[in-house]
Amino acid sequence: MKIINFAEQRSLVNQYMMELRDENIQKDMMRFRTNIKRIGEIAAYEISKTLDYKVKDTKTCLGTAQSNVVAEDLVLATILRAGLPLHQGLHEFFDHAENAFVSAYRKYISEENFKIHIEYIAAPIIEGKTLILADPMLATGASMELAYEALLTKGTPKKIHLVSVIASRQAIELIKEKFPEDTTLWVAAIDDVINEHKYIVPGLGDAGDLAFGEKEG
Repeated sequence: MKIINFAEQRSLVNQYMMELRDENIQKDMMRFRTNIKRIGEIAAYEISKTLDYKVKDTKTCLGTAQSNVVAEDLVLATILRAGLPLHQGLHEFFDHAENAFVSAYRKYISEENFKIHIEYIAAPIIEGKTLILADPMLATGASMELAYEALLTKGTPKKIHLVSVIASRQAIELIKEKFPEDTTLWVAAIDDVINEHKYIVPGLGDAGDLAFGEKEG
């Protein structure tokens, strides 16, 4: 698996990450969503450099121009609800892509133990297409793995790009094990630790709650 870590680059992503982590700035839900969306936009632009292109003729009022346009069929997939701002950023750039949505949540058995449950999937056929799967927080990697397994019921993609805001080292090891070798992970930061509640440390907290408000239960 190839890993592109934006934190290792000179990039505005680092400014957005600082604001996402800041417990005072992140009280502004709109700014929190906007910063995640921005990371999605930057990731989309960087992914676009790796895609296959074809030449297309376009008629203007004065003649004909040639342009290089994406030659791959794209499917943008996200995990509800936390993934929506990241998905929006990707979709701003890949606005001709098909879209898929998977709902995944933690069902707690005890305070520290839970299972990931998939309850909903809405997706096109992905057979032979390029799948871009977004989940902002890769803590254990289990949600990403189960979402991918659910999407495989719609076919096997030709190529896979995973997009995340923060990933833990543990999640990356799971992704390496469960996804094809030629998968690419695009991530804005990698943190070393997950705590006993399976949250990334230092991380930024619960991305879904910070983006959309705390949920009951």
